[in-house]
Amino acid sequence: MNGDRGSVSVLGLVVGVGALVVALLIAATGQVVAARTRADLAADAAALAAAPATFRSFGGSGSPWAEADRAASVNGARLTSCDCRADSSYAERVVVVEVAIEVDILGVGTRQVRGTAAAEFTPLDLFDR
Repeated sequence: MNGDRGSVSVLGLVVGVGALVVALLIAATGQVVAARTRADLAADAAALAAAPATFRSFGGSGSPWAEADRAASVNGARLTSCDCRADSSYAERVVVVEVAIEVDILGVGTRQVRGTAAAEFTPLDLFDR
């Protein structure tokens, strides 16, 4: 019976380390999910900012890319792509943007999380009211 003495301490240590690893995995997953949500929010804001700027007659002072970049940076992201060509016609258009956010993941290091969004803009809706 003396051979089993102290085995509960070892088992307790293993369970404690296992619980710590699980807690760290949950925390890292939470960081990634939060960063993904922030990236999606920044992409939505960038697309919505760029969409009306594609219509030259709207009177915007900046280019669609500049508007998207400004909205992305205000939300802590970097604009990586913007399909947002300026057009003076009254045709409906869709702006698609992609942004990136740097996130420091616990135990992994810094990673990039991307978000993509699209916004539709119909210039004729400006005169519909």
